[in-house]
Amino acid sequence: MDCKKPVVLQDEQQTLPFDQMKSEAFNIIHQRRSANYEPNIWKCDFLESLDSIYDEPECKKRAEKLIEDVRSIIFGKAVELDSLAKTLELIDSLEKLGLAIHFEVEIKEALATIAISIKQKNGNLNGEDDLYATALCFKLLRQHGYDVSQDMFSNFMDAKKGAFIRKCKHENIKGMLELLEASHLALEGENFLDVAREFSTTTLEETLPNLDGFLAKLVIHALELPSQKRVQWFDVKWHISVKEKHRDMNAILLELAKLNFNIVQATLQKDLRELSRWWRNLGLRENLTFARDRLVESFVCSVGLACEPQHSCFRKWLTKAINFILIIDDVYDVYGILEELELFTIAVNMWDVSETKMLPECMQICFLALYNTTDDFVNEIQREKGWDQLLPVHVKKVWTDFCNALYVEAKWYATGYTPSLEEYLSNAWISSSGSVLFAHAFFCLEQKVMKAEEYENFMEKSKDLLYNISVIVRLCNDLGTSSAEVERGDAPSSIVCYMREKNVSEEMARKYIKGMIDESWKKLNGECLTQMPMQLKQTFVNIARVVEGLYHQGDGFGVQDGDKRNKIKSLLLEPLSC
Repeated sequence: MDCKKPVVLQDEQQTLPFDQMKSEAFNIIHQRRSANYEPNIWKCDFLESLDSIYDEPECKKRAEKLIEDVRSIIFGKAVELDSLAKTLELIDSLEKLGLAIHFEVEIKEALATIAISIKQKNGNLNGEDDLYATALCFKLLRQHGYDVSQDMFSNFMDAKKGAFIRKCKHENIKGMLELLEASHLALEGENFLDVAREFSTTTLEETLPNLDGFLAKLVIHALELPSQKRVQWFDVKWHISVKEKHRDMNAILLELAKLNFNIVQATLQKDLRELSRWWRNLGLRENLTFARDRLVESFVCSVGLACEPQHSCFRKWLTKAINFILIIDDVYDVYGILEELELFTIAVNMWDVSETKMLPECMQICFLALYNTTDDFVNEIQREKGWDQLLPVHVKKVWTDFCNALYVEAKWYATGYTPSLEEYLSNAWISSSGSVLFAHAFFCLEQKVMKAEEYENFMEKSKDLLYNISVIVRLCNDLGTSSAEVERGDAPSSIVCYMREKNVSEEMARKYIKGMIDESWKKLNGECLTQMPMQLKQTFVNIARVVEGLYHQGDGFGVQDGDKRNKIKSLLLEPLSC
C-alpha cells in the first residue's frame, strides 16, 4: 500500500490489480487521518555540510590552559578568601556557564566541606541572616544529592504566622531569586518551601517593574521556568550573554566559557552529520510521509540528556530511539486502523518481522527499521560493554510495553471511550516513552555490567524515579499538544479526561494538571537524594527537564516555528565570538 497518498482513479475504465482495489476500498471505508505536520525544515545536505574551526587541536589546547588558570587562580582565590558566598557563587557560575564538568573534584570537595559544616551547626549557615547565601547553598546542596533540611530557612520565617518575614524585599532581589530557585527543590510535605515559592514569586513580580536591565532579565528568566526544570546546557549561551555585560565578570572564566561552548558545539555538529547520513539512508521519511520528520529536534533532546563530548555514542542511539518513538506514535495516533494496529502490536510483542506481512507496506517498513536499529544497538552495546542476553530482553521489552500502551489508547479512540484520569495515567505513563528513554540511557551510560539479579534490583529501586519522570513527560506533553489533538479528534488527553470526569472547564483542568506536575517534581526531587551514580541520575532527571522546555510554550515536535528554529540554530549552528 502506498502511504504517500490515497489511490485516485482517473478513468472509470482503468482496471487495477485486485490487491490495489482492496486497498482502495479499505481506505474509503476506513478514512485515514492526517496530523498535517509541516515538512521538515532541516535538510540532510545542509546538516552533512556542517563544519567548525573549533574542532581543531589548537582550540582544545587553549581550553586546557584556561581550565588550569581557573583551577589555580580563580577557584583557589575563592577558597583562600574563606568566604562561603564567594565559593557558592563560583560553583553556581561554573554550572551555569557549562564548565562544572572540568572542576568536578573541586566542586565535590567544596560542597562536602560546606555540608559537614552545616550539619555541625544543626542546619544553620554560620548563624547568618543572609537569605542569598542560605538559599544558594540549599539549592546547590540539594542539586548535588545532599539531604539538607528546609529548616535552614527558619531564621527567615515568622513561626507564629507560618510566613516569610517581609523585610528588605526590595533591597534583596538576589536573595529572592535564589529563594525561588531553592523552593523548586522541595520534597513532599516541605511546607516552608511551599510558602517560600509563593512569597518569592509574589515579591519578584511586584518588584519587577522597578528593576534595571540586568536584574530584570534574571527575574523574568526564573519566573518563566526555574533552573531545576531547565536543561543547564540549553541555558549556557543565555548566561554567558548576561554575565559578560556584568562589570564583575572574570575575563578568564568568560573566555573559557565561550571557547568550551564552541568546542562542545563542534562535537555536536559531528554527531549530527553522522545521524543525518543514517536518517537519509534509512529511507523512512519517503515511505512514512504521514509521520513527523524531526531528526534535529530528536537530536536536541539527546543533547539535553547528556551534552558532554564523550557521550557521542549515547546521543547517537538516543536520537534514533526518539525518532522511532515519534514515528511509531504517529503510526498509532494518525495512520493505522485498529485492525492493523493490532497486527502491528502482535509483531512487536513477538519481535517477528514475518508477523507484519498482512500490514500496509509503510507499517512493514517501519517495524523492519525498528527491528534492525534495535538489533544494531544491542550488538554495539554488547560488544563495547560486555552485556549478556539481559540487554536484548529488556530493550525489546520497553518497546513492547510502549506499543502495547499505544494500542490501548488506539482502542479508546476507536470506541469513543474516555477513561478516568487515574485509568488514563495507569497507561499513559508507559505510552509517554519514559521507559524507552530510561533503558537506552541506562545501557549506554552505566559503566558496571550487571548480572540479571543486580539489574532487576536496580530497576526495582528506580521504579518510582522512572514513574515520576514518565508522568512529567506525559502531562507536559498533554499541556503542550492537547488543543491541537482535540481539534483533529485524537484520543483524549489527561486534560480532556479530567474535564469530563469532574465536569470542569479546560482552564480548571490545566491548572489541576500543572499541580500534578509540581507534585511529581517533588517526588522526583526526593528520588534524587537516593544513592545512584551522578551521571545516571542527572541524565534521568534531564528527561523531565527536556520535556518541560520542549512543551513549555506549545508543541515542541510538531511545530517548527521561528522561535524554535532560532533556538536550535543558537545551540547547534552558531558559535560564540571569542
